[in-house]
Amino acid sequence: MKYGYARVSTRQQDLEGQLRQLEEERCDRVYFEKITGTKSDRPEFQKLLQEIETGDTLVVTKLDRFARSTQDALNTIKLLFEKGVRINVLNLGIIENTSTGRLIFTIFSAFADFERDLIVERTQEGKELAKQKPDFREGRPKKFNQQQINLAMNLLKNHSYKEVEKMTGISKSTLTRNKRIMQLSAEG
Repeated sequence: MKYGYARVSTRQQDLEGQLRQLEEERCDRVYFEKITGTKSDRPEFQKLLQEIETGDTLVVTKLDRFARSTQDALNTIKLLFEKGVRINVLNLGIIENTSTGRLIFTIFSAFADFERDLIVERTQEGKELAKQKPDFREGRPKKFNQQQINLAMNLLKNHSYKEVEKMTGISKSTLTRNKRIMQLSAEG
């Protein structure tokens, strides 16, 4: 039997491309999940490992979809080889249970780890550079500027929260939060 496994790291990412590739490979059964690869608890992958048997083939689209780290990849490959399972990483090819096959797989796994580490480093460097700018704000940008908030606060003097929300588009929770902030700053 031919099994496929697909994984994306976040809920915003799309599994469709991986699933299409696995369908093109004519996988009999496909397991998939939306969970970060750094998490050791991947329930669908664990189910797959329980079900897969001698003579079966596991198909994944890329190495980084398959394992969290080089060590995890090597342990999983070892387990699968011990079960007599063939492994096909679509962007690498079939991984043979030979000395050369295991060596090549180890090298590619190390490169995948290296690439993941570089991405993390570049992200951190970018954040550090951004933090040096005087107008830096971490997190999501505010929807409304202070002038718009002040206008809404003035409207609250003569209108209900619902009316101000309709007029300005500023939610009741944002209005109440800003009113509370203004009251606290007036007191203190």
